[in-house]
Amino acid sequence: MVEAHIAQIRKVNPTLNAVVRERFAEALQEADEADRRVARGGHLPPFHGVPCTIKESFALTGMPNSAGLFARRHVISDTDAITVTRVREAGAIPLGVTNISELCMWMESSNTVYGRTNNPYDPRRTVGGSSGGEGAIIGAGASPFGLGSDIGGSIRMPAFFNGVFGHKPTGGLVPGSGQFPNAEGDALRYLTTGPLCRRAEDLLPLLKLLAGPDGVDAGCTGQFRVGDLDAVSVEGLDVLSVEGNGAAAPDPALLDAQRRVARHLERRGARVRSGRIEDLRRSLEVWSAALAASEGPSFAELMGEGVPVKAGRELLKWMVGRSDHTLPAIGLALAEKLPGLMAARAKEAQAIKVRLRETLVSEIGDGVMLYPSYPKLAPIHGTALVPPLQWAYTAILNVMELPVTQVPLGLYRGLPLGVQVAGGHGNDHVTIAVALELERAFGGWVAPARWFTR
Repeated sequence: MVEAHIAQIRKVNPTLNAVVRERFAEALQEADEADRRVARGGHLPPFHGVPCTIKESFALTGMPNSAGLFARRHVISDTDAITVTRVREAGAIPLGVTNISELCMWMESSNTVYGRTNNPYDPRRTVGGSSGGEGAIIGAGASPFGLGSDIGGSIRMPAFFNGVFGHKPTGGLVPGSGQFPNAEGDALRYLTTGPLCRRAEDLLPLLKLLAGPDGVDAGCTGQFRVGDLDAVSVEGLDVLSVEGNGAAAPDPALLDAQRRVARHLERRGARVRSGRIEDLRRSLEVWSAALAASEGPSFAELMGEGVPVKAGRELLKWMVGRSDHTLPAIGLALAEKLPGLMAARAKEAQAIKVRLRETLVSEIGDGVMLYPSYPKLAPIHGTALVPPLQWAYTAILNVMELPVTQVPLGLYRGLPLGVQVAGGHGNDHVTIAVALELERAFGGWVAPARWFTR
């Protein structure tokens, strides 16, 4: 299995640039040892011998851990992040680390350390970010599963654009220790670690493996546990379908896919209703204000390794090709000052956050909410900058701390369709159960034809 996936990586990666550092020799040695362990008999761990990939912002021994920041391009990890430790102890074999956006804060996986990652369905298009390398290599059939992190959609957008499953857990369910950059304060519950994979059946076993306090991440307290699929029935399940946030209208193809999902669940006995939630229009403000109010260094400080970069100067340098940073990172360093300049509006956004959370908890209950993943199918590279704020569809659910499963729904004109399935706090198993039902109904991951035809 390791050899087969290495062969597929070698086939697709020259086009995709998804795996940015491989550990094939080490992986093959670990696979040989896994074979010997099988021959010896006895208990085997649940992911024994299963190859995987890891987002580069997670510490993985012997692998780079730059988070796409040029100043950290020589950093090599000498330890594993807690979630990496857990998947390795479960028998999984990492094949390498995958590309990201600079400091994990943009929806295009591109940086000045590794360059840009391309979409397996159409290399002219984005893979999303910041776990875009994971989405691309899994979508291309070259890795069965991988680890991603998500503070504004960084698991779900790559899963959507690359046609695979992704799960953003309930805030505080999975520890984020050993990642760079990491969050602090309240943002520890907004930043979540979760799996991306081609098959929905892998989501719950992986989530159970990843979940639980590690004694380091203060946001992961053990308040929630992962439930069982046996406790979920689609028949009688409450399903709320919200078709937009009132600020950016989704493409008709995406709305049609969401409506087909709603109709299917209704035929299966779910109680489906459509709804509109007015406060979702302010999603971006609410997300920005929530992150600004949390503790921790500014984005400009992260860019400068503790010393804030002068974003205006970096913008001028970028315009003449002299900056070590990407344009989206520079733009974020400039934009993060805005909440402080508009304190009254930021305070109002915090109040909306509380109200919106109460509304969503009440409206979803023990059921699920269907919600667009993004207003468009995978955009052409660079075009997501105009307008630059449409990732609010995923971001708002981070600061609500809700569990969300991204579900692929086949292809439209060769590009993946999908929908977010959100649930109440601690009901990760409910959204995953719905993902399993939708995989059975709509087919799940569809192999990109360009890599699977002779």
